[in-house]
Amino acid sequence: MQKIDPHHLPGHIAIIMDGNGRWAKQHAMGRIRGHQKGAQAVRTAVTACRELGIACLTLFAFSSENWGRPGDEVNALMALLADYLDKEAPKLQKREIRLSTIGDIDRLYAPVRKKLLDVKKLTQSNDKMILNLALSYGSRDEILAAVKKMLADSREGKLNPDAVDQDVFGRYLYTRDLPDPDLLIRTSGEYRISNFLLWQMAYTELYFTDVLWPDFKKDDLLKAIAAYQGRERRFGLTSDQISGRK
Repeated sequence: MQKIDPHHLPGHIAIIMDGNGRWAKQHAMGRIRGHQKGAQAVRTAVTACRELGIACLTLFAFSSENWGRPGDEVNALMALLADYLDKEAPKLQKREIRLSTIGDIDRLYAPVRKKLLDVKKLTQSNDKMILNLALSYGSRDEILAAVKKMLADSREGKLNPDAVDQDVFGRYLYTRDLPDPDLLIRTSGEYRISNFLLWQMAYTELYFTDVLWPDFKKDDLLKAIAAYQGRERRFGLTSDQISGRK
């Protein structure tokens, strides 16, 4: 088991859960079976983060581009989300985990959206960890929506354009109530961020692994955290500045 420093944990971990389809192909199964196996890995990751004391976990569960996938696959993904919410809601409540979402959830199938809103309401007072699901999410869409809302507020006299800075802009994003990710994990050996949290990941540490998402275990999470702990986060400063030396 990988050892990590419990006093130097990332506060916010974001994960691009990639590789369900390739896992299914490797095991001579249909893509839907890969997504089902991937849902088990979600449970593993959420449990591990809660045990470790991670404050926030964001999972890229369904992108805005995923709506273009074959209808049967989209239907299966919606059914998996509904099943996950049904089964995990009591566990989230017991573990004091608050469910949050980012993305255009109005596009979700109505029964799924209702389950999602119900679980968010059920867990809204929980404060031990935030599980943030990116659903029907695309970062460019998020940024455009923020700009349009800012323009509308400016026209209505609610926003002074001269007062807009990074903090003001951040308040118009889906993640307005969340800290920026400290660590991004992407599985399956792909080296890109796929329109995910583009604004928020300006200084996020990136970690890529060849492990396919359905095979992602607690030890894989610990390896990513260990790699994060071995890096120096300078945020544009020098090493001497960070250490306090002149």
